[in-house]
Amino acid sequence: MLYTPSSNIGHIEFCSIIIENKPDLEKLHLINQLDEEDKQTIFRLVEKMLTNKKFKDFFAKNAAAL
Repeated sequence: MLYTPSSNIGHIEFCSIIIENKPDLEKLHLINQLDEEDKQTIFRLVEKMLTNKKFKDFFAKNAAAL
């Protein structure tokens, strides 16, 4: 969650950030605002998912060839 200061002094409003429908460059910009440990967690998750997809695609293609 990010916060945005409101017009009232000392009053802070919190708002949810949903990146799903944002442009890719903006998504990366938002991720880069995270702490280093959180960024590394995001990148490891994405890398694992991409690796799993490559394995699934590879096995699906080769199983069809048998």
